[in-house]
Amino acid sequence: MKKITKKTYLDWYENMLFWRKFEDKLAQVYINQKVRGFLHLYNGQEAVLAGALHAMDLTKDKMITAYRNHVQPIGMGVDPKRVMAELYGKATGTSQGLGGSMHIFSKEHRFYGGHGIVGGQIPLGAGLAFADKYKGNNAVTLCYMGDGAVRQGSLHETFNMAMLWKLPVVFCCENNGYAMGTSVARAANHTDIYKLGLGYEMPCKPVDGMKPEVVAKEMDEAMERARRGDGPTFLEIRTYRYRGHSMSDAQHYRTKDEVAKKQEEDPISYVLHNIYKNKWATEAEIQKVDKRVKEMVSECEKFAEDSPYPDKDLMYNVVYDQENYPFIPHKL
Repeated sequence: MKKITKKTYLDWYENMLFWRKFEDKLAQVYINQKVRGFLHLYNGQEAVLAGALHAMDLTKDKMITAYRNHVQPIGMGVDPKRVMAELYGKATGTSQGLGGSMHIFSKEHRFYGGHGIVGGQIPLGAGLAFADKYKGNNAVTLCYMGDGAVRQGSLHETFNMAMLWKLPVVFCCENNGYAMGTSVARAANHTDIYKLGLGYEMPCKPVDGMKPEVVAKEMDEAMERARRGDGPTFLEIRTYRYRGHSMSDAQHYRTKDEVAKKQEEDPISYVLHNIYKNKWATEAEIQKVDKRVKEMVSECEKFAEDSPYPDKDLMYNVVYDQENYPFIPHKL
């Protein structure tokens, strides 16, 4: 595994803080109806992404996930201004404004969504891994899903095929405790989700998802196994979301005290504590980082606000490949 250094922690702090503040801004503009539709935020789960990125080879490895998908592409190199523009439905967005919150996508940076169908990305993740194995790319796909998606039958079909074909994929369940408003304990007769891998003799284990260095270590081990040709791993990464399932979630299923207790484990505060403990940065230096993050978020917001909406014709141009299709009017 790549060495975890002072610079690693400083980068983790700045990146995780930016992801948090980026989404806090999204929540604000959503209330102002500048972002429409669904909006699922990642607050509290940032260490999962930070640790994974440390283990990945961003020149070839791939990632695919569900609809809580705004900050992952940013971590993989997508311009955050384009991500925010996509949420605004603007032409400068990652999908020219046609995908929106749940469908961020970047082939260039090997981020394959952003999927609104619960569990829909799981077989697709195995498919990406199959393609890499077929082409001999020595690349690994990280396939994320939530704790609710593991109840989908497609997961079991995919696990079976992935083990049978020894696909280079790491299946990562981001267990934040609640599938929408249903706790894991109410949805299954056991709360150790990682044990689902045992039925397929797939290496599997629980991971502390609030500490990026722990995630990085376990992810690196799983990815190296995949690169060796030994097949997939299933990691249950135990984390917690501080906001509701989506912006429309009133969160009646949990108490404010529970959330406050979990916020004591905030991964950003944890990283900052380690920085101060090891004297890797002064308070003044951290304040400069905080200021830089704030400015970056403002730049993203301005870019999205100033960008144009896509032309209406685009909706037809990207769906129908055949020119002069007889049942579509060409002039609106």
